[in-house]
Amino acid sequence: MVYVYILYSSSLGKFYVGSTDNVERRIDRHNSGRSNFTSNGIPWELIAKIECKNRSEAMGLEIQIKKRGIKRYLQDNHLV
Repeated sequence: MVYVYILYSSSLGKFYVGSTDNVERRIDRHNSGRSNFTSNGIPWELIAKIECKNRSEAMGLEIQIKKRGIKRYLQDNHLV
């Protein structure tokens, strides 16, 4: 399985969306500062985890969420 995940940084007041086959390991990577893009927003909190059938489906959903806007996507789908 591949997952699309949405994180929130209260220190930045921003959301982040990504995809992975291991959400817990990926969040640990974000929160350890090993991901350059998210290192300024530590700590990151998991807001949503969406299961996808394969990498292609996950990438499509990730792009769709980014186009819609992460916060708007969460509101539209009653996830926040």
